[in-house]
Amino acid sequence: MDDDVTELATRLFDLARRGETDPLDAYVEAGVPVNLCNGSGDTLLMLAAYHGHTGTVRALLARGAEPDRANDRGQTPLAGAVFRQADDVVRALLAGGADPSAGRPSALDTARMFGRADLLALFGQRPS
Repeated sequence: MDDDVTELATRLFDLARRGETDPLDAYVEAGVPVNLCNGSGDTLLMLAAYHGHTGTVRALLARGAEPDRANDRGQTPLAGAVFRQADDVVRALLAGGADPSAGRPSALDTARMFGRADLLALFGQRPS
């Protein structure tokens, strides 16, 4: 990969991790693929969700980011948000069409593992 391309990709993933919505949105508006992923299969949405940046998650979803796109380990942004206890991000992902049963472990599995009856109810499930 060209050094300039590598530098740009690194900058984009860092913007997603830090929740810098406006500059990241400008790059996507200019043509950066909204579902760009790193060497681990983490998309911009995954990184924003995992780091708890609700506004960035909403902006990426509005640009067409795939809410259920799993990384190389089978994890989805929704499961990552449940794991990190980022409840506002969970709600934003659900509003954007995320499926609680997608991925491995799924957001449902993760909510059960952490005893999150509130999230299970939000996902339309009864705690077991």
